[in-house]
Amino acid sequence: MKFLDQLRAAERLNDSLLCVGLDPDPAKFPTHWKGDAGRIYDFCAAIVDATKDLVSAFKPQIAYFAAHRAEDQLEQLMAHMKRTAPQVPVILDAKRGDIGATAEQYAREAFERYQADAVTLSPFMGRDSVEPYLRYPDKGAFLLCRTSNPGGDDWQMQRLADQPGQPRLFEHLARLAQGDWNLNGQLGLVVGATYPQEIERVRALAPDLPLLVPGVGAQGGDAQATVAAGWRVSQGGGTVIVNSSRAVLYASAGEDFAAVARRVAQATRASLRPASPPAAG
Repeated sequence: MKFLDQLRAAERLNDSLLCVGLDPDPAKFPTHWKGDAGRIYDFCAAIVDATKDLVSAFKPQIAYFAAHRAEDQLEQLMAHMKRTAPQVPVILDAKRGDIGATAEQYAREAFERYQADAVTLSPFMGRDSVEPYLRYPDKGAFLLCRTSNPGGDDWQMQRLADQPGQPRLFEHLARLAQGDWNLNGQLGLVVGATYPQEIERVRALAPDLPLLVPGVGAQGGDAQATVAAGWRVSQGGGTVIVNSSRAVLYASAGEDFAAVARRVAQATRASLRPASPPAAG
């Protein structure tokens, strides 16, 4: 199944636009596992099991595993998600950006080693840095477009003098992703929840693309404003994937952490629903 079809199926099945980000930091683990990097898999698997019927996607951040020499635990976690929640697509948050043979190896890492359904990419090096990922026809790729960090203004808000209308860089990228770069319908865009006006602008320029929107929860993004800005109500129109990580993962420091994470995920899913159309039957 193609990634976008899988994503829409998960949205309908779980009546959800919520993505839970898996950013395991042992220093923030529940008290009984605190500081133990050997428990990364156990912690993440418990979160997955508690929320798998509430989400449209999971998003493991590779740096949180690699920094603790836990790539084997990430492989184990990916296999667990494929086994216990096959209906939920997995976006590997890697933000890779390189060209040629190196990009081919990163694509193999994401899609063959880790069996991810999609990956996040930095498009700074241009179209040929994205193309190796699109050779996997059933996979997706989300390009960083308008990120939620303050430093995003350094590049993303700059105007391009040699383009008609002098669009900002993020606007030009949205047009490319909607058009020439998206030959196989595999691309999506990353747009931070802290900028709802720019989410709306990206949606106008890229009406058909899925938008991965981090920043709801601990980063302070407004859930309903995010969905209102990003959802496109039309036949085949683009959807939004609203990510929350820390607010769900670290909702409790006790042995009840998974149960509390579930309650927070339920509340977040509900907060997104009033702003979105009802799920299809």
